[in-house]
Amino acid sequence: MPTPTKGPRLGGSPTHERLMLNNLSQQLFEHKRITTTVTKAKRLRPVAERLITFAKKGDLAARRRVLRSLTDKSVVHELFTVIAPAMAERPGGYTRITKIGNRKGDNAPMAVIELVMEPVASKGAVAEATKVAETAAPAEEAPAAAAPAAEATSTELPAGAHAPIESGEAPEGFEIKGKSDSMKYHVPGSRWYANTQAEIWFDTKESAEAAGYAPAGGAAAQTISE
Repeated sequence: MPTPTKGPRLGGSPTHERLMLNNLSQQLFEHKRITTTVTKAKRLRPVAERLITFAKKGDLAARRRVLRSLTDKSVVHELFTVIAPAMAERPGGYTRITKIGNRKGDNAPMAVIELVMEPVASKGAVAEATKVAETAAPAEEAPAAAAPAAEATSTELPAGAHAPIESGEAPEGFEIKGKSDSMKYHVPGSRWYANTQAEIWFDTKESAEAAGYAPAGGAAAQTISE
């Protein structure tokens, strides 16, 4: 004999409770999902899943056993021909309970209990999908590896230019200071030349202007040294 469920029964007697759960199971198999209280949904789950286990056997003895609980032969036919084959690859967990809040009036917690009809992915299919994902990941990361080369190309200096050195002094043959943020250049002896920190050096004004730099303060301010 199975151990009786602890706590108060759903009905006034064990027979009333058994009939109530059988009727709820029949409604679940007919409509695939029903709304009831959380307490009834939790008590209904093992009863309904046990009937599905009988239906998965598919023999005459199992059909007769299910007919002892379900009175509607059309629902039993649906269970054996549609629901049980859909659960054939599923080892358990045939139902799903989703809480939907409390009921207006008595504030009873409600839930939706439904059949899990989705196909089950086999372990081999999951392993194959994981292997394909791991193989495709390095190929997707390949363009990122080529990014440093593109960045190195974009940092090439224009003609007649020299990168700043750590000492801050002018490289030999490059005396014109350039500011990359303002795109201005300063020639030796001009107004702001001494206080300007060079971000790029040019050998001639023509090289600076060819790189897109303009004279700071206008052309007149850059003719002091000439």
